[in-house]
Amino acid sequence: MAIQAALTGHLVLSTLHTNDAPSAVVRLMDIGVPPHLINATLLGVLGQRLLRTLCPACRIKQPSDAAAWTDLTQPWKLPPPGGTWTAVGCDSCRGSGFHGRIGIYESLVMTPALRATIRQDCDLGQLRRQAIRDGLEPLRIAGARKVVSGATSIEEVLRVAPVVELG
Repeated sequence: MAIQAALTGHLVLSTLHTNDAPSAVVRLMDIGVPPHLINATLLGVLGQRLLRTLCPACRIKQPSDAAAWTDLTQPWKLPPPGGTWTAVGCDSCRGSGFHGRIGIYESLVMTPALRATIRQDCDLGQLRRQAIRDGLEPLRIAGARKVVSGATSIEEVLRVAPVVELG
């Protein structure tokens, strides 16, 4: 019904449960939407996750763990920050080290090159690689930015954001 409404020019916003934004295209095909209708109707996909934010009262700065940073940002080769923050726990956060949540997002915009990869024998890896070439910043990299800003920890992003598999 949503695809039919989109074909008539209506803007349709909907939710779909997938691990990341590129997987939404494959999920639409799994539920029976033909690739030509996805190409005709889909404008974009926004993937999101919530991360726990570090308690500002008790978080502590520590030297960067190069191995953990590499795990977080692979396959990208981003230099580790000068230091990262970690959860400790206090009365303010009830010993958890966290207080509140913050969102991380990835935005998949349907480009002509991306539309060309959407066909019946669509490969998720190929779709994801094209999306990244077209400017998609994966959830893990968005999470790494939150680590650098001190909003959350590397461990929290590793816990929440899916691994980026380009294969």
